[in-house]
Amino acid sequence: MSGLFVLLLKREALLLCRRPVELANPLVFFAIVIALFPLAVGPESQLLKELSPGLIWVAALLAVLLSLDGLFRSDFEDGSLEQWVLSPHPLFVLVLAKVMAHWVFTGLALIVLSPVLALMLGLPVQCLGVLLLSLLLGTPVLSLLGAVGAALTVGLKRGGLLLALLILPLYIPVLILGSGALQASLHGMPAAGQLLWLGSLMVLSLTFSPFAIGAGLRISVGE
Repeated sequence: MSGLFVLLLKREALLLCRRPVELANPLVFFAIVIALFPLAVGPESQLLKELSPGLIWVAALLAVLLSLDGLFRSDFEDGSLEQWVLSPHPLFVLVLAKVMAHWVFTGLALIVLSPVLALMLGLPVQCLGVLLLSLLLGTPVLSLLGAVGAALTVGLKRGGLLLALLILPLYIPVLILGSGALQASLHGMPAAGQLLWLGSLMVLSLTFSPFAIGAGLRISVGE
């Protein structure tokens, strides 16, 4: 089973590398939102620093959401999803590899890019550790929960809006905890509580979401 998981990860990584535009879209969106925000609210450094935790997390959330609509669409169109459903291998292993590859090329890339953008907003250097850790714990949850909605809407021609309506309410706890941890660090308070809750959400999502994604794909392909 581990060998199958590694093979699927390699396959998904190769397919994603062949579509560099799709990989760049969430990162460009993330950078543009944060870069344009100071132009909208003004160059006041203290104001930007106070708003930076919420802004970074909202931009990261929307960037991940932007990349989810096409998560299973190409596999649905070429018939790969039907083969996955009919395969004797556990479907949850297949979808977990798919979502993991998506997170590596989207969520992990956002994490690497975030310190530069955070410093641009005036976030203190001592807060960067909490920023990176909160995103490291929170972005997998965003990818896993978003994949549930992507699985349910993959068969719809214009499922992007429905996907957002389904998933955004589930993203609210992650948004509150992630921005709350960064806000606490900004004001010199401990952020361990929010980070522990984010870790708990990640474990729960990693445990149950693959089964929900598999069920959603079975519904979408009519099996």
